[in-house]
Amino acid sequence: MNKTVNELQDQFRQLRLAETAEELPRLLREAEKASWTYLEFLESITRYELVKREAKSLEKRMKWARFPFVKSLKEFELEGQNVLTARQLNQLRELNWLEQQYNLILLGPPGIGKTFIAVGLGLEAVQRGFHVYFVTMGELIQLLKTEEYLNKSKVQLKRLRSADLVIIDDLMYMAMDHREANLFFHLINHLYERSSIVLTSNKSPDEWGNLIGDQGITTAILDRLLHRVEVIHGQEDEESHRMKNRKSIFSAKV
Repeated sequence: MNKTVNELQDQFRQLRLAETAEELPRLLREAEKASWTYLEFLESITRYELVKREAKSLEKRMKWARFPFVKSLKEFELEGQNVLTARQLNQLRELNWLEQQYNLILLGPPGIGKTFIAVGLGLEAVQRGFHVYFVTMGELIQLLKTEEYLNKSKVQLKRLRSADLVIIDDLMYMAMDHREANLFFHLINHLYERSSIVLTSNKSPDEWGNLIGDQGITTAILDRLLHRVEVIHGQEDEESHRMKNRKSIFSAKV
């Protein structure tokens, strides 16, 4: 029984092949013009559907990741910095640590590129098919405190808890009260051995206790974070990455 193109498009949509349904008229014209075999035509429409689905999936993962900016690690200037060597950066970009659920802690003063590196690794993870969630420490505490009565917080934390990689920026930049520390511990405990965590902080782990306030909670948090971890220390005398790459309102000419 002969079917019209419109009928075939409807059937493709019923099979959840929406992208192919939209493109079917063009694919049919191309097949007729090039005298494709049946096998070539089937290969073409399935490849088209898979490519479109991956593009949509990538777009969704990028949206859910909530990166504050989009910069590739190819843009990270290795010269003039001593946070990472080229070899170390390439090893991190392979993402073996993520596949093995290792954590990564980036320490050092502001402006040396900790967030740049964290976001860059997150971008590469998204492109490799991983689910990533970026959040600052301040935003995270607010989400945890409002989860019980704000639907938006529930949705965001559900995405965070299901992510393969969670990036927490500016960890321990402010002191926490007992409730905040307890909520943070329960989150870390949930993520433990489920997800990898990338932390950036200008405070070393031995200073976190002063900001958390509860030594027992601090120990429990560190026990889970440091079980499988790579700690990268930016040097105190490292010139700020933002200062080196700043833009000026004045002309370079005097």
